[in-house]
Amino acid sequence: MMEERDYLIILYDFYSGLLTDKQREYFEDYYFNNLSLGEISENTLLSRNAIHKNIKNVCDRLYFYEEKLGLYKKREELYNVISNLNDDIKEKIEKIY
Repeated sequence: MMEERDYLIILYDFYSGLLTDKQREYFEDYYFNNLSLGEISENTLLSRNAIHKNIKNVCDRLYFYEEKLGLYKKREELYNVISNLNDDIKEKIEKIY
C-alpha cells in the first residue's frame, strides 16, 4: 500500500487547482519543501496550531475531492486497462495520453 504522504502528493497533483493560494502555499511548504509547522508558522506569522489546522483541512479536502471525483482512481483503472492491451494499441494510446 502506498504511504499516506505519497498519496496526498498525488491527490495534490490532481486537485491543487481547487485550493486557495494560501492552502497551496502551506501544503507545498510542508510536503514539498519539508518545512516544519514551526518554520511555516514563523514565515507566515500564524500560530503553529493554525498552520496545522490549515494543512489538515487541505488534506481533508484532497480526500473529499478524490472521493467525489475519483480522478486518481480512474487514472489507475485506465493504466490497468492499457497495460493489458497488445503492444500496438498500447503505444497508440500512450501517444495520445
